[in-house]
Amino acid sequence: MISSQQLVERALAHAGKQELVVRVTQNSEANLRWASNSMTTNGMITEQQVDIVAFATGSQGRATATTSAVVRDETDIVDLVEAAQLAAGEAIPGDDTEPLLDAGVAADWDEGIPHTDPTVLTQVAEGLGEAFERALVDGVEHFGYAEHSVETVFLGATTGTRLRFVQPTGRLEMTAKSHQRSRSAWVGTAETDMTHISVSALDAELRQALAWQGRTVDVAPGRHPTLLSPSAVADLMVDLYWSADARSAIDGSSVFARPGGTRVGERLGSPSLTLSSDPADPVPGMRCADFEVALSASGSASPADNGLPLSRTDWISAGVLDHLVTTRHTAAEADLPVTPGIDNLTLTYEDGEGGIAELAERMGEGLLVTCLWYNRVVDPQTLLLTGLTRDGVYVVRDGEIAGTCGNFRFNDSPVGILARVRDGGRPERTLAREMGDYFNRAVMPALVVEDFNMSTASQAL
Repeated sequence: MISSQQLVERALAHAGKQELVVRVTQNSEANLRWASNSMTTNGMITEQQVDIVAFATGSQGRATATTSAVVRDETDIVDLVEAAQLAAGEAIPGDDTEPLLDAGVAADWDEGIPHTDPTVLTQVAEGLGEAFERALVDGVEHFGYAEHSVETVFLGATTGTRLRFVQPTGRLEMTAKSHQRSRSAWVGTAETDMTHISVSALDAELRQALAWQGRTVDVAPGRHPTLLSPSAVADLMVDLYWSADARSAIDGSSVFARPGGTRVGERLGSPSLTLSSDPADPVPGMRCADFEVALSASGSASPADNGLPLSRTDWISAGVLDHLVTTRHTAAEADLPVTPGIDNLTLTYEDGEGGIAELAERMGEGLLVTCLWYNRVVDPQTLLLTGLTRDGVYVVRDGEIAGTCGNFRFNDSPVGILARVRDGGRPERTLAREMGDYFNRAVMPALVVEDFNMSTASQAL
């Protein structure tokens, strides 16, 4: 097999006079799947993919195009490069003419590639076996999966860039059902070290949720004081983050636009709230690539910025919109700092204390939402979302869980929610249920929000 580093060099050697960016991704993954208290599948996946970004400059400007494939030999490399160059020559030029960067050579460029293996899930599998035995006795059914992967990204360019980053990622999701599947609870966790996961503790959390569902309390749809779990907060903040690109704001098509410019510098919410990203985040599992990788042009990324260094960025600082996601081109156009997107997200609530139990006690009366599902943007200019609560919304009375009220469809905006936050807990590593497939690295507090809009009742469990 051609090594990843060799693939980069051989692809660049066929660039000719055209500028070229090459990304080679080497990924290994171990996984477990289970349903109805039985393991269904487990295995290993190893993948290697090559992506070529070609640039073509003509009288009308500069265009880019990207091709991707699994490469087997030298012929495949040549074909892939030529296909990218041909597509770039036929593409419509864009307005981004920033020069391709020379980001230097990483000190670990020539090092070997780490892999995961099935043993990283041994402790999880053993814990599941014990949970299944308990479940069979108690009439509980477990469903879910666990995954652990190690991805190594190699980035090279005709300008001289040679960078790499190793990204471990892990997650586990468990759903428990009981009473002829009339009750359902979910829990998820993100960990790069899967030995830190206690299946027994997760099982206990699920059983507590199923017990809470033993009593039903009628609650009408409408606006309610609501305690959002860290997972639910993560889903809302990821949607906010992915909408916070300068291009959309400049065009007037996002919630972060205002007449003649952007809302940078405007207060959006409580001064206790700060939303940030940091590639060097010291929280275990939160570290991510410290350079930009962009295969195509979008409102939040530019192929010309490949290799651009990334550093801590406060998107919202003490409740004020501090930065939008920019490329070098959109930053110059909007007179904003160059702040590309980063693959992690942290929300903090200043002096936030406690978790869900403590926040429920302080809230007194309201609802508890454990997770969200199927979130979709209804109106980009207000960032109005619609989605579903899942696996139980709980009623808080006198600071304690009094029962469940079923599920709801919600309609609300994460930007509007920021202005209605009344209390927050300590930040913790969490897994967004809806966005966890695409965005694994999040640290969030539970939040108490006034007037969360439960628009209609939902029959979903």
